[in-house]
Amino acid sequence: MSSSNVREFEDQLRHAWYIAEVLDRKMTSSASTATPMKHAFTRHVEEVKTPKSDVNTLILDYLTVAGYPNAAAKFSTEANLQPQQPTSAIQSRQRIRTAIHKGEIAGAIEDLNELDPSILDKDEPLHFALLRLQLMELIRACNNSPGRDITPALQFARDQLGPRAATNPEFLEDLEKTMSLLVFEQNDALDPSLAALLKPGLRREVADNVNKAILERQQQRKEAAICQLVRMRAWAENTTRKDTKKDLPARIELGLDGDDTDKQDGQDGHEPMNTT
Repeated sequence: MSSSNVREFEDQLRHAWYIAEVLDRKMTSSASTATPMKHAFTRHVEEVKTPKSDVNTLILDYLTVAGYPNAAAKFSTEANLQPQQPTSAIQSRQRIRTAIHKGEIAGAIEDLNELDPSILDKDEPLHFALLRLQLMELIRACNNSPGRDITPALQFARDQLGPRAATNPEFLEDLEKTMSLLVFEQNDALDPSLAALLKPGLRREVADNVNKAILERQQQRKEAAICQLVRMRAWAENTTRKDTKKDLPARIELGLDGDDTDKQDGQDGHEPMNTT
């Protein structure tokens, strides 16, 4: 195994163990300095012991659905669990997702069509999203080229996206917004809505949708069980607070808080044009 593959596997395994820590973490509320006694709800939560086998099943489910074949295979062996999908099936999804994350959209589309051509044939919004992402990569290349030749981007938009946008108002709006990026040069300040198109978040969003489409086509769940549990937990708390008079802590931590990566970097609501 190459050093890069080893690092990738280690990152995936650390991700899995992070999920385990989150699931094992006790929900706590901020205790008042004047009243150090824990809330009754918090004490009750701490008394509930989650079976390790259930936690392991959730971790394996996440690694499988999210597309981490090496980590899923290793974890299923260590946890003595049956694999939820063949490694080859997970690898196919991972290869396509990785290509999208890297901006190699043409290769991702080719691999997806090789895996199952009916996916894009039957899902026009997904196909358009991939083609639009491919246009974004052409615009990046144009902005980074010495002569800033926009001909490849214009030709691709005309041939691949134009016919689809002509029959769908939403596609047309997305195409117009994307094409407006050609007006700006590399270091120009952009409106946040335009700057967002050049951020990695758009690649991640499309990659996630492609992953879900493949899973659905394979008659698998499109989403990891842990995501459903988090939403169910949020719904239960909101419903309890709104519709009942149950005594709950003022705040129930979930343990998934992170830095706000979507904060604006520029001033006056504008950001520098990101072309990498």
